[in-house]
Amino acid sequence: MNQSQVSTEPLIRNISDTACWAAIYRARETDRPDALFRDPFARRLAGARGEHIANTIPDGNKNLWTWVTRTYLFDQFVAEQVKEGVDMVINLAAGLDARPYRMALPSSLQWIEVDLPEILTYKEEILSGQKTACALERVQLDLANISARRELFEKLSKRAKRVLIVSEGFVTYLAPDEVGALAKDLAAPPSFQRWVLDMMSPGLLKMLQKKIGSHLSQAGAPFQFGPPEGPDFLIPFGWKPLDVRSLFKTAGRLQRLPFFLRLMSFLPESKGPQGSRFWSGICLFGKKKK
Repeated sequence: MNQSQVSTEPLIRNISDTACWAAIYRARETDRPDALFRDPFARRLAGARGEHIANTIPDGNKNLWTWVTRTYLFDQFVAEQVKEGVDMVINLAAGLDARPYRMALPSSLQWIEVDLPEILTYKEEILSGQKTACALERVQLDLANISARRELFEKLSKRAKRVLIVSEGFVTYLAPDEVGALAKDLAAPPSFQRWVLDMMSPGLLKMLQKKIGSHLSQAGAPFQFGPPEGPDFLIPFGWKPLDVRSLFKTAGRLQRLPFFLRLMSFLPESKGPQGSRFWSGICLFGKKKK
């Protein structure tokens, strides 16, 4: 990306650019001597576009802790579920995620990445020749295509006994009715047993819409999902919350919060719906028994 492109293009051109944005924060954490995780591919994947977004978007470099903690918690959930017997991970809207390359995963694990053709083709070029820890497949698919995703879910379900769905940084961009429809589709296949996703409160959603919403809306990717019910939103669609881990509390424990927020992280956090509070968390859901 040259200087003329920087000055003439929108800061975020499309939803795929948000993957570059996320990757640069993984790169910065990797550079730390006390890194919580290491992603040696993140800087190449982020490219100049990811650096430019992080340095330009309002408070882009002040909220590094949120991105790093999100990645850390998803890593933890993936590792725990694989240890408990998951034999397939389906990464929806996988973006520039490199977990099959950087995590210690069993070679028998099937890892399926699903995303738009452009972003997967770009990632494939960057990671060409790199070895994965497990069996990796990429499926080029627009997840808004309901019939196509149902067909894919049904096909993949037959290949595994216990599937974990991962959707990091995905449902935030969907409207509530779209999240509900996706949840129902994911609840249908028998082997789809666990789902881990990130969720925010209505208060945080409103704040982010005000601060950076114009950049995302211009790219056709506005933040939309911050349900008043919190994780219980998914219960009517076949999923019950099993474990909810707060980004703020986790970042405090990991010493990733800015100094002025550290003391606040020791305060008790309220349970249940978070309403107007600025809350986000990573949630593990299990299939409801019929």
